[in-house]
Amino acid sequence: MTGMLSLDQLKNAVAEKKVDTVIAAIVDMQGRLMGKRFHAQHFIDSAWEETHCCNYLLATDIEMGTPEGYASTSWQSGYGDYIMKPDLHTLRMVPWAQCTAMVMCDVLDHHTHKEVAHAPRSMLKRQIARLKALGYTAVSATELEFFTYKQTYDEARIANYQQLTPISPYNEDYHIFQTAKEEDFMRDIRNHLFDAGIPVENTKGEAEAGQAELNIKYADALDMADNHSIAKNAVKEIAYKHGKSVTFLAKCSAETVGSSSHVHLSLNDMSGNPVFYDESRQYGMSTIMEHYLAGQLQHAAELTPFLAPYINSYKRFSAGTFAPTNIVWSVDNRTAAYRIVGENTPGVRFECRVGGSDLNPYLAMAGIIAAGIAGIQSNLALPECYSGDAYTADTHAKIPDNLAEASKALNESSMLREALGDEVVDHYVHAANYEIADFAKVVTDYEIKRGFERS
Repeated sequence: MTGMLSLDQLKNAVAEKKVDTVIAAIVDMQGRLMGKRFHAQHFIDSAWEETHCCNYLLATDIEMGTPEGYASTSWQSGYGDYIMKPDLHTLRMVPWAQCTAMVMCDVLDHHTHKEVAHAPRSMLKRQIARLKALGYTAVSATELEFFTYKQTYDEARIANYQQLTPISPYNEDYHIFQTAKEEDFMRDIRNHLFDAGIPVENTKGEAEAGQAELNIKYADALDMADNHSIAKNAVKEIAYKHGKSVTFLAKCSAETVGSSSHVHLSLNDMSGNPVFYDESRQYGMSTIMEHYLAGQLQHAAELTPFLAPYINSYKRFSAGTFAPTNIVWSVDNRTAAYRIVGENTPGVRFECRVGGSDLNPYLAMAGIIAAGIAGIQSNLALPECYSGDAYTADTHAKIPDNLAEASKALNESSMLREALGDEVVDHYVHAANYEIADFAKVVTDYEIKRGFERS
């Protein structure tokens, strides 16, 4: 049994003992799946309507610590409950797990039953609603990169994540022979995700030893974010079952390129017709597309914490690595932060190349849509197309090169405060600032190796 399920189909599958477990999951601030595994009978009896979780799940660091200073929850307020409300549109089989189904949940306030504003899924849904009010829907796709190692997660942990052996000994970008050696793992990823209702297009080798890319077909923006988060979790679980480990860290080694998550996006009207295309204009870009893209450029700095959320994320931005450094747009140019793809066709769109593989897709898409709406509403003019090596575009604004600079831009963003709400922006500014403060306390290997003898 595979694919998407209705509640009635799930009930039949439980009666036939094809499903005995249902995962109900929310997405946390880091983009991870958090939730419960239900006995399937209890889920179809009652939990399909709602269940509960502690509200600290949307106020933790990556270690699941509970930093002080969040307005939404605290020791003083007692860490109460949120409601997990299953979105039955997302109910599906989990083919990589035995007799298991899964559903994504929205997060509701326990008292008001309204969606929690700073919940990632709620943030994206709000921006989709704002876009719908203008007569548009967003469609998008992600390209998700990761490294695979021959060690298990436990072996990697015991080795302190040092001297790990990549699944490939050399750069495997588009390499058919090398990827044949890892096909047992990659084939399971493609087939299991496809059988879970996620429209996988392909996997391919990427531009480093042991690096791969997973491509998922264009979809509605909310479906895309769900697909991305489920796929990321699935890749980890499938790697575990194969005795391997993967990392979505944006920059896992100073000697290698980073891992990205490029986001492709375009708009349709309410009838499904593309609104970014106008065959009479240069590159086939409509005025709506130009305004939308201009919004990305104008607000790029303040969006960066949603595309690069950690200290490590900024190590990826380096010239000559296919990760952008300057805020420019160009046509089919992988040195630019925003690349126009499918020019002069109905499929014309832009690719945001800023985000790393560590991004939360709901936050990334919420920010991108909010910036696009701002561009449309302000009729922003699109700057001239950049031509050539964008790493040398020294007269253009730069992508923030550290989390502190990006956090400051987010905090000062009137556009995002209007689009997301002050409490949401303050929540994620606090998260970024905690990351900065936490890292400042760490004594790194770099400091010890440099200064142990010579200082």
